[in-house]
Amino acid sequence: MKKWLALAATAVLGASLLISGCGSSTNNASSSGSKEVLKVAANPVPHAEILEQVKPILAKEGVDLQIVEFTDYIQPNMALSSHEVDANFFANVPYQNNYNKDHGTNFVSFAPVHIEPLAIYSQKIKDLKDLPNGAKVAIPSDPTNSARALLLLQSAGLVTLKDPTGLTNTPFDITSNPKNIQITELEAAQIPRSIQDLDAAVINANYALPAGLNPTKDGLFVEKADSPYANLLSVNPGDENKPAIQKLAKALQSPEVKKFIEEHYKGAIIPAF
Repeated sequence: MKKWLALAATAVLGASLLISGCGSSTNNASSSGSKEVLKVAANPVPHAEILEQVKPILAKEGVDLQIVEFTDYIQPNMALSSHEVDANFFANVPYQNNYNKDHGTNFVSFAPVHIEPLAIYSQKIKDLKDLPNGAKVAIPSDPTNSARALLLLQSAGLVTLKDPTGLTNTPFDITSNPKNIQITELEAAQIPRSIQDLDAAVINANYALPAGLNPTKDGLFVEKADSPYANLLSVNPGDENKPAIQKLAKALQSPEVKKFIEEHYKGAIIPAF
Protein backbone atom coordinates (compact mmCIF):
# COMPACT_ATOMS: atom_id res chain seq x y z
CA MET A 1 0.00 0.00 0.00
CA LYS A 2 2.80 2.39 0.94
CA LYS A 3 4.58 1.54 -2.30
CA TRP A 4 1.41 2.28 -4.30
CA LEU A 5 0.93 5.64 -2.54
CA ALA A 6 4.53 6.57 -3.25
CA LEU A 7 4.10 5.80 -6.94
CA ALA A 8 0.87 7.80 -7.07
CA ALA A 9 2.50 10.78 -5.40
CA THR A 10 5.38 10.61 -7.85
CA ALA A 11 2.93 10.54 -10.79
CA VAL A 12 1.01 13.55 -9.48
CA LEU A 13 4.21 15.48 -8.92
CA GLY A 14 5.41 14.64 -12.43
CA ALA A 15 2.11 15.76 -13.97
CA SER A 16 2.23 18.96 -11.95
CA LEU A 17 5.72 19.71 -13.16
CA LEU A 18 4.72 18.94 -16.76
CA ILE A 19 1.74 21.29 -16.62
CA SER A 20 3.83 23.96 -14.95
CA GLY A 21 6.48 23.59 -17.62
CA CYS A 22 3.94 23.88 -20.44
CA GLY A 23 2.42 27.01 -18.94
CA SER A 24 5.81 28.57 -18.52
CA SER A 25 6.68 27.86 -22.16
CA THR A 26 3.46 29.53 -23.38
CA ASN A 27 4.04 32.60 -21.26
CA ASN A 28 7.58 32.95 -22.54
CA ALA A 29 6.34 32.71 -26.13
CA SER A 30 3.73 35.39 -25.55
CA SER A 31 6.17 37.70 -23.82
CA SER A 32 9.07 37.29 -26.22
CA GLY A 33 8.59 39.50 -29.19
CA SER A 34 4.95 38.70 -29.99
CA LYS A 35 3.09 41.35 -32.00
CA GLU A 36 -0.15 43.09 -31.08
CA VAL A 37 -2.98 41.73 -33.22
CA LEU A 38 -5.08 44.36 -35.00
CA LYS A 39 -8.16 43.13 -36.87
CA VAL A 40 -9.59 45.37 -39.58
CA ALA A 41 -12.75 44.72 -41.61
CA ALA A 42 -12.59 45.73 -45.26
CA ASN A 43 -14.10 45.24 -48.69
CA PRO A 44 -11.83 43.14 -50.95
CA VAL A 45 -11.20 45.87 -53.56
CA PRO A 46 -9.48 48.22 -53.08
CA HIS A 47 -9.53 48.33 -49.28
CA ALA A 48 -8.04 44.90 -48.51
CA GLU A 49 -5.51 45.37 -51.30
CA ILE A 50 -4.40 48.67 -49.78
CA LEU A 51 -4.25 47.14 -46.30
CA GLU A 52 -1.95 44.41 -47.64
CA GLN A 53 0.52 47.17 -48.50
CA VAL A 54 0.70 48.37 -44.91
CA LYS A 55 1.17 44.93 -43.35
CA PRO A 56 4.99 45.03 -43.56
CA ILE A 57 5.04 48.63 -42.33
CA LEU A 58 3.01 47.69 -39.25
CA ALA A 59 5.00 44.51 -38.67
CA LYS A 60 8.08 46.67 -38.11
CA GLU A 61 6.03 48.64 -35.57
CA GLY A 62 5.10 45.48 -33.65
CA VAL A 63 1.56 45.19 -35.03
CA ASP A 64 0.15 42.04 -36.65
CA LEU A 65 -2.49 43.34 -39.06
CA GLN A 66 -5.22 40.80 -39.78
CA ILE A 67 -7.67 41.68 -42.58
CA VAL A 68 -11.25 40.44 -42.32
CA GLU A 69 -12.96 40.73 -45.70
CA PHE A 70 -16.65 41.45 -46.30
CA THR A 71 -18.26 42.00 -49.70
CA ASP A 72 -21.11 44.27 -48.58
CA TYR A 73 -21.51 47.58 -46.76
CA ILE A 74 -23.39 46.26 -43.71
CA GLN A 75 -21.26 43.53 -42.12
CA PRO A 76 -18.09 45.63 -41.62
CA ASN A 77 -20.03 47.96 -39.32
CA MET A 78 -21.78 45.10 -37.55
CA ALA A 79 -18.40 43.48 -36.87
CA LEU A 80 -17.05 46.77 -35.53
CA SER A 81 -20.08 47.38 -33.33
CA SER A 82 -19.77 43.90 -31.79
CA HIS A 83 -16.01 44.36 -31.30
CA GLU A 84 -15.20 41.40 -33.56
CA VAL A 85 -12.75 43.76 -35.27
CA ASP A 86 -10.79 46.74 -34.00
CA ALA A 87 -11.52 48.99 -36.98
CA ASN A 88 -13.02 48.96 -40.42
CA PHE A 89 -11.92 50.51 -43.68
CA PHE A 90 -14.59 50.63 -46.37
CA ALA A 91 -16.79 53.70 -45.96
CA ASN A 92 -16.91 57.48 -46.16
CA VAL A 93 -18.02 60.11 -43.64
CA PRO A 94 -21.56 60.66 -45.03
CA TYR A 95 -22.18 56.90 -45.00
CA GLN A 96 -20.91 56.46 -41.44
CA ASN A 97 -22.80 59.50 -40.18
CA ASN A 98 -25.99 58.07 -41.64
CA TYR A 99 -25.24 54.64 -40.17
CA ASN A 100 -24.59 56.13 -36.72
CA LYS A 101 -27.91 57.96 -36.88
CA ASP A 102 -29.91 54.91 -38.00
CA HIS A 103 -28.27 52.33 -35.72
CA GLY A 104 -27.45 54.30 -32.58
CA THR A 105 -23.71 53.77 -32.96
CA ASN A 106 -21.04 56.40 -32.44
CA PHE A 107 -18.28 55.30 -34.78
CA VAL A 108 -15.40 57.74 -35.10
CA SER A 109 -14.14 58.13 -38.68
CA PHE A 110 -10.77 59.67 -39.53
CA ALA A 111 -7.62 59.36 -41.68
CA PRO A 112 -8.98 59.67 -45.24
CA VAL A 113 -7.12 57.34 -47.60
CA HIS A 114 -8.67 57.36 -51.06
CA ILE A 115 -11.62 58.32 -53.23
CA GLU A 116 -13.45 55.75 -55.34
CA PRO A 117 -15.01 57.79 -58.14
CA LEU A 118 -18.63 56.96 -58.81
CA ALA A 119 -19.35 56.63 -62.52
CA ILE A 120 -22.16 55.98 -64.98
CA TYR A 121 -21.65 52.85 -67.09
CA SER A 122 -23.57 51.24 -69.92
CA GLN A 123 -23.29 48.22 -72.20
CA LYS A 124 -25.81 49.69 -74.63
CA ILE A 125 -24.59 53.22 -75.37
CA LYS A 126 -21.22 54.92 -75.77
CA ASP A 127 -22.34 58.46 -74.94
CA LEU A 128 -24.94 59.77 -72.48
CA LYS A 129 -26.51 61.90 -75.19
CA ASP A 130 -27.70 58.61 -76.72
CA LEU A 131 -29.53 57.54 -73.55
CA PRO A 132 -33.12 56.87 -74.71
CA ASN A 133 -36.25 58.39 -73.24
CA GLY A 134 -37.59 56.22 -70.44
CA ALA A 135 -34.18 54.58 -69.98
CA LYS A 136 -33.76 52.16 -67.09
CA VAL A 137 -31.00 53.43 -64.79
CA ALA A 138 -29.85 51.69 -61.60
CA ILE A 139 -28.35 53.44 -58.59
CA PRO A 140 -27.19 52.03 -55.21
CA SER A 141 -29.97 51.50 -52.68
CA ASP A 142 -28.19 52.53 -49.47
CA PRO A 143 -29.16 56.12 -48.57
CA THR A 144 -25.68 57.63 -48.77
CA ASN A 145 -24.70 56.21 -52.14
CA SER A 146 -28.21 56.71 -53.50
CA ALA A 147 -27.95 60.44 -52.77
CA ARG A 148 -24.42 60.46 -54.14
CA ALA A 149 -25.60 58.78 -57.36
CA LEU A 150 -28.40 61.31 -57.76
CA LEU A 151 -25.87 64.14 -57.50
CA LEU A 152 -23.87 62.44 -60.25
CA LEU A 153 -26.94 62.12 -62.46
CA GLN A 154 -27.61 65.80 -61.84
CA SER A 155 -24.03 66.73 -62.77
CA ALA A 156 -24.47 64.72 -65.95
CA GLY A 157 -27.55 66.80 -66.82
CA LEU A 158 -30.02 63.94 -66.52
CA VAL A 159 -32.02 65.19 -63.52
CA THR A 160 -32.46 68.23 -61.29
CA LEU A 161 -32.74 67.87 -57.51
CA LYS A 162 -34.68 69.86 -54.93
CA ASP A 163 -31.43 70.41 -53.01
CA PRO A 164 -28.71 70.65 -55.70
CA THR A 165 -25.88 70.00 -53.23
CA GLY A 166 -27.66 67.88 -50.62
CA LEU A 167 -26.19 64.63 -49.34
CA THR A 168 -29.57 63.16 -48.35
CA ASN A 169 -31.57 63.44 -51.58
CA THR A 170 -33.79 60.53 -52.62
CA PRO A 171 -35.46 59.82 -55.97
CA PHE A 172 -38.51 61.64 -54.58
CA ASP A 173 -36.44 64.85 -54.56
CA ILE A 174 -36.07 64.89 -58.34
CA THR A 175 -37.75 68.04 -59.64
CA SER A 176 -36.85 67.69 -63.32
CA ASN A 177 -36.28 64.56 -65.40
CA PRO A 178 -36.24 65.58 -69.10
CA LYS A 179 -35.67 62.07 -70.44
CA ASN A 180 -38.07 60.50 -67.95
CA ILE A 181 -35.43 57.98 -66.91
CA GLN A 182 -36.72 55.15 -64.75
CA ILE A 183 -34.52 54.96 -61.66
CA THR A 184 -34.19 51.60 -59.92
CA GLU A 185 -32.41 51.26 -56.58
CA LEU A 186 -30.40 48.04 -56.22
CA GLU A 187 -27.94 46.75 -53.63
CA ALA A 188 -24.60 48.21 -54.74
CA ALA A 189 -22.86 44.85 -55.19
CA GLN A 190 -25.68 43.63 -57.42
CA ILE A 191 -25.55 46.45 -59.97
CA PRO A 192 -22.54 45.22 -62.02
CA ARG A 193 -24.24 41.83 -62.36
CA SER A 194 -27.42 43.50 -63.63
CA ILE A 195 -25.91 46.00 -66.05
CA GLN A 196 -26.83 43.98 -69.14
CA ASP A 197 -30.50 44.42 -68.25
CA LEU A 198 -30.17 48.20 -67.86
CA ASP A 199 -29.66 51.15 -70.15
CA ALA A 200 -27.19 52.66 -67.69
CA ALA A 201 -25.99 52.14 -64.14
CA VAL A 202 -24.23 54.15 -61.46
CA ILE A 203 -21.59 51.89 -59.91
CA ASN A 204 -19.19 52.37 -57.00
CA ALA A 205 -15.56 51.88 -58.05
CA ASN A 206 -14.96 49.14 -55.49
CA TYR A 207 -17.59 47.05 -57.29
CA ALA A 208 -16.78 48.29 -60.80
CA LEU A 209 -13.12 47.23 -60.70
CA PRO A 210 -13.76 43.53 -59.89
CA ALA A 211 -16.32 43.53 -62.72
CA GLY A 212 -13.66 44.69 -65.17
CA LEU A 213 -14.92 48.29 -65.33
CA ASN A 214 -12.54 51.21 -64.91
CA PRO A 215 -14.16 54.60 -64.27
CA THR A 216 -11.50 56.52 -66.20
CA LYS A 217 -11.75 54.23 -69.24
CA ASP A 218 -15.29 52.87 -69.21
CA GLY A 219 -17.28 55.51 -67.36
CA LEU A 220 -19.60 57.64 -69.48
CA PHE A 221 -19.58 60.28 -66.74
CA VAL A 222 -17.28 60.25 -63.71
CA GLU A 223 -17.48 61.91 -60.31
CA LYS A 224 -15.01 64.76 -59.85
CA ALA A 225 -11.92 64.35 -57.67
CA ASP A 226 -13.11 66.96 -55.14
CA SER A 227 -15.81 64.56 -53.94
CA PRO A 228 -16.51 64.63 -50.16
CA TYR A 229 -16.71 60.83 -50.19
CA ALA A 230 -13.15 59.86 -49.23
CA ASN A 231 -12.88 56.36 -47.74
CA LEU A 232 -11.35 56.30 -44.28
CA LEU A 233 -10.89 54.38 -41.05
CA SER A 234 -13.71 53.93 -38.55
CA VAL A 235 -13.39 52.77 -34.94
CA ASN A 236 -15.48 52.59 -31.81
CA PRO A 237 -15.41 55.80 -29.72
CA GLY A 238 -12.26 56.09 -27.65
CA ASP A 239 -10.25 53.69 -29.80
CA GLU A 240 -9.00 56.36 -32.20
CA ASN A 241 -6.14 57.21 -29.84
CA LYS A 242 -4.92 53.66 -29.27
CA PRO A 243 -1.28 53.30 -30.37
CA ALA A 244 -1.96 50.44 -32.80
CA ILE A 245 -4.80 52.36 -34.46
CA GLN A 246 -2.63 55.47 -34.74
CA LYS A 247 0.12 53.38 -36.35
CA LEU A 248 -2.42 52.01 -38.84
CA ALA A 249 -3.69 55.49 -39.71
CA LYS A 250 -0.14 56.77 -40.25
CA ALA A 251 0.75 53.77 -42.43
CA LEU A 252 -2.38 54.18 -44.57
CA GLN A 253 -1.38 57.78 -45.30
CA SER A 254 2.24 56.93 -46.02
CA PRO A 255 4.13 57.70 -49.26
CA GLU A 256 4.28 53.95 -49.95
CA VAL A 257 0.48 53.67 -49.98
CA LYS A 258 0.06 56.80 -52.09
CA LYS A 259 2.48 55.41 -54.67
CA PHE A 260 0.68 52.05 -54.69
CA ILE A 261 -2.72 53.67 -55.26
CA GLU A 262 -1.43 55.86 -58.08
CA GLU A 263 0.53 53.14 -59.85
CA HIS A 264 -1.77 50.17 -59.30
CA TYR A 265 -5.17 51.76 -59.97
CA LYS A 266 -4.04 54.33 -62.55
CA GLY A 267 -6.71 56.91 -61.76
CA ALA A 268 -9.53 54.46 -61.02
CA ILE A 269 -8.82 55.08 -57.32
CA ILE A 270 -7.46 58.46 -56.20
CA PRO A 271 -5.35 59.18 -53.06
CA ALA A 272 -7.13 61.50 -50.62
CA PHE A 273 -4.04 62.64 -48.72
